[in-house]
Amino acid sequence: MRPAVYHRDVIRLSQTPMPKHTYKLLLVLSIALVTSGCGILYKQPIYQGNLLEKANVDQLQTGMSKQQVTLLLGTPSVEDPFHHDRWDYTSTQRTNRRGTTEKKNLTVWFENDSVVKWEGDYFPEQDEELAKQTVKQFGRNLPKEKGKKGR
Repeated sequence: MRPAVYHRDVIRLSQTPMPKHTYKLLLVLSIALVTSGCGILYKQPIYQGNLLEKANVDQLQTGMSKQQVTLLLGTPSVEDPFHHDRWDYTSTQRTNRRGTTEKKNLTVWFENDSVVKWEGDYFPEQDEELAKQTVKQFGRNLPKEKGKKGR
């Protein structure tokens, strides 16, 4: 007697054709994966903090009050709750594809609510250029026309 042999149909992936849309989908997904991981895509520059004008920082003088400094430089980025006599004007910028952040800080010290000293660095030329670019990009905040009546 001969033993019974059962044959199974073996389905191989190489024998079944893949639909054409699947190849296109795989191609698009692989390109998206490769380009997103290697920094080819555009990364928007990010500027945060105080934009200080060089002319305003040059006008700082010892003996100025906190109110005068606020009018000249604006409100500080950081008012240290533990050191009321110190104001920090901090700004950061991230402009390259790697995402490295450059940080600058201008610190103003007060004694009896008047400026004693200041030190630090900031982006004087870049802040001025960035302010000009912002006006070109977004326009000025123009007042309403006088001929039109408000609602």
